[in-house]
Amino acid sequence: MILDQAILADLAVAITPKAYVRVTPMAHAATPLGAGFGVTRFASPTKTFKVIYLGQDLITGVAETLVRDRFQGRVRRVLLDVEAALWGATEVNAGTPLMLVDLRTTGLVRLGVSTEAARGKAQGQGRKLSQAIYDQTNAQGLIYISRLTGRTCICVYDRALQGRLVATPIVELTLLAGFVDALRELNVTLMATS
Repeated sequence: MILDQAILADLAVAITPKAYVRVTPMAHAATPLGAGFGVTRFASPTKTFKVIYLGQDLITGVAETLVRDRFQGRVRRVLLDVEAALWGATEVNAGTPLMLVDLRTTGLVRLGVSTEAARGKAQGQGRKLSQAIYDQTNAQGLIYISRLTGRTCICVYDRALQGRLVATPIVELTLLAGFVDALRELNVTLMATS
């Protein structure tokens, strides 16, 4: 996929994330900004780079990780506390701006890329687009709208992780005061198993 360099340059924005939220498995609590290869929306399909995702708020982070489409078509929407306890959240801030490609509005259309890349349930188009942007620019990531909450998300490339972002220690989701409210906003009930 070859992208128009003039359009990419026009879509580049300097964003300094403040109090963004990363929801991640508690198994990674020792490395709040740790990145790995994955099969996620903007992950490298060739495993040439790693990414992390940040949400504008806890609701978005929870929707993008724990909830996703798992309750689609269900009247009873229950998350067990034992599963929730496997996840944690950290607050992430940047000391300096990140140069991000802005996919929040007309960016995909202007690039001639399917809107599925950032907004579809399937993620293959997003991975291809991300690989092309990573290979053809010096962008440090992407800024886009969560298809689940309509709020802002950031995908940060590994080349921007060192020394640019600061994260608080990861705290188990079930210990966060706003977690139950976030679930309520998503019409999900937290259920105790004991």
